[in-house]
Amino acid sequence: MQKKYRFLVFIVLVSFLILIRAFENQLFYDPYLLFFKNDYLYADAPKLDMFKLVVSITLRYTLNTIISLGILYVIFVDKSMVEFSLLIYTISYVILILLFLYFITNHRQEDYYLFFNIRRFLIQPILLLLLVPAFYYHKRKKRIKIRN
Repeated sequence: MQKKYRFLVFIVLVSFLILIRAFENQLFYDPYLLFFKNDYLYADAPKLDMFKLVVSITLRYTLNTIISLGILYVIFVDKSMVEFSLLIYTISYVILILLFLYFITNHRQEDYYLFFNIRRFLIQPILLLLLVPAFYYHKRKKRIKIRN
């Protein structure tokens, strides 16, 4: 893949992530968006439709994952890294959604901060921000090993 083409695809994919964030209120059902913007440490949890919320969070996570995998491929052009990333995203989703469901059903004000951060990992592409430097370091270390 040519560098100009890769750069253009990268910009388009990052733009998709930005659009998902910009239109989150219109695209996804999430009563916690407004809840966490206010003084949530002293408020009661919002009323919600749990099924609709889980479907919405799952859809958002899936969209972010697909776009993030595309970004990883464009940056590293390595199918094995994308496959490994998909495994990480899948395992992360299972763990995070179970924790998310636990906190929804057992909401206590002292757990709101932890719940907020678990939800953040589900709705934002934070794993991408962790994987890019990790893969860059891995690839660089591999190149240095080959030279020696």
